[in-house]
Amino acid sequence: MAFTAFRDTKPFSQLIFSAFVILVCFLAFTVLSLLIAWPLFGIDSVMNISSLGNFENPESIAILKYFQTVQAIGLFIIPPVILGYLFHGKIKEYLHLNKAVNNSSLLLVVVLMLFAGPFINFIGEINNNMSFPDWMSGIEKWMKESEENAAIITKAFLDVKTIPGLTFNIFMIAFLPAIGEELLFRGVVQRIFTNMTKNYHWGIWISAILFSTLHMQFYGFVPRVLLGAMFGYMLVWSGSMWLPIVGHFLNNALAVIGMYMINNELISPDFEEIGSTSDSYYMAAISLGLVLLFMLMLKRQNAGNQIELESPVLSKFE
Repeated sequence: MAFTAFRDTKPFSQLIFSAFVILVCFLAFTVLSLLIAWPLFGIDSVMNISSLGNFENPESIAILKYFQTVQAIGLFIIPPVILGYLFHGKIKEYLHLNKAVNNSSLLLVVVLMLFAGPFINFIGEINNNMSFPDWMSGIEKWMKESEENAAIITKAFLDVKTIPGLTFNIFMIAFLPAIGEELLFRGVVQRIFTNMTKNYHWGIWISAILFSTLHMQFYGFVPRVLLGAMFGYMLVWSGSMWLPIVGHFLNNALAVIGMYMINNELISPDFEEIGSTSDSYYMAAISLGLVLLFMLMLKRQNAGNQIELESPVLSKFE
């Protein structure tokens, strides 16, 4: 017998209930990850919090990667599945996983993500150089410290020398977030805010802002918002979650592979700064132009596949 109690709830009630489900799943998987970690790594290693901050210790990195992986599943992947069932009944349909995309659209997304790097780097450099007035110096200091800590952890995670290490990083940093974050933010949050505002643009940009805020990396906030919005439009215009998942995966995977190649001296470190240096701004302009062109092509290619608003007043995305 289907459980239908939540299917006619208003968008605001769905938002509050979604937050509750996400919190419960996160706490449950945190406890579960601890119970599994004890026999895997030993109680002393897991409970010694101070030692986990030693990024020179391979065991500390392994434990942190383990928690990152398990909690990503509990925080991003499980909640959308539960909410899809409770709010709609048909999980794949609710999360827009039931619609395949054509090969030409997939190719467009691949090419788009390959050429988006310089523009994203350019916006990231502007964001990174932002400053606050003196009266906000305390907030600015906290934000910079948070950013530095996140950068240290990210660098430690990405510092691998072997193909198995690279493969796991792609799984942890690209594959899981591409599925989980898209299902949660584009599949659930964007849908709720779209229904709440009766406007796809508002739904896309609000969910993109929340998507970036959750990462708690303020000096990469703006480029992450733009990426989130781009993934949101991919979903709306194609009607399929698979395009933003592929785009998200490529964005993260290219960064992971790039750092692997830099760490192993296969390419120059300057490669990841293309578009952000004063002598390569023209590449950022070209990158932006190509991104807009490819997004327009994607929209036209999928004309007729757009997601319809769940409202009798506004039925098409325009």
